[in-house]
Amino acid sequence: MSSTSVISSRRWGFSKQNDLMSYWRKTEQTRTIIIVLAVLVVVWELSIRVFGIRSFLLPPPTIVIADIFGNPAFFAKASLYTLYVTSVGFLIALVGGVLLAIAIVSSSFIDRTFYTLLVATNSIPKVALAPLFVIWLGTGGAPKIAIAAIIAIFPIVINTTVGLRAIDNDMIDLARSARALRRDVMLKVRFPNALPSLFAGAKIGVSFALIGAIVGEFVAGEQGLGYVILTSQATFNSTRAFAAILVLGVLGTIMFFMIEAVERWMLPWHVSQRSQKGR
Repeated sequence: MSSTSVISSRRWGFSKQNDLMSYWRKTEQTRTIIIVLAVLVVVWELSIRVFGIRSFLLPPPTIVIADIFGNPAFFAKASLYTLYVTSVGFLIALVGGVLLAIAIVSSSFIDRTFYTLLVATNSIPKVALAPLFVIWLGTGGAPKIAIAAIIAIFPIVINTTVGLRAIDNDMIDLARSARALRRDVMLKVRFPNALPSLFAGAKIGVSFALIGAIVGEFVAGEQGLGYVILTSQATFNSTRAFAAILVLGVLGTIMFFMIEAVERWMLPWHVSQRSQKGR
């Protein structure tokens, strides 16, 4: 074997080792989540067996998982409906929250009036508003979407507003000295600077939207995972209720990490993303 082939094979082996190490680092978060969930399931199962907890009070995870896989069409249909309500409500909250944040930063009058009103409104329990949305919008999907949107919009508005304001005045003065229009300052200077805060609010908001969807299904639901939990409680079917809660946890986790994936794709320059890549 020539010296060139030996060197190339060594380089190939070194490159393959680097690829494996890079893949191992990239999947660290996924592996951590799987390990934590596996440990929780094992502790749950062992606790029931050791302490003799009756299944109608706390069903073991093996029975809960068996119920999910034994009725895949049932849980898939309920999950898709809840996912639809959550997604539409979240998108409405995202678009409306960003526009409201821009309006608050752009207008001192809106800042003094609407922003204060928004904070005061957020102190009202949203569960108390759910029956009113049913009266106003009926018993279809509209009131559930409205509840999901109104619960999710607050963290998006607050975080985006903070991000739009958290910019060095020197950058604003530099843009104005270059005769940039007010619209350009907002879209090309303030808004890119606010993207990390916007995504932080979106990750909180998508979890709140899922809560809002479940609240809506509790109040006036005929389908969805919230309705499954409600009917299971009425029949004391704790296994079915835990199965729906487990599916909800999976849905919420998937939506959260989907937004985080979009954040990594759009903000590779941000310090939080660079620090994660460097680990």
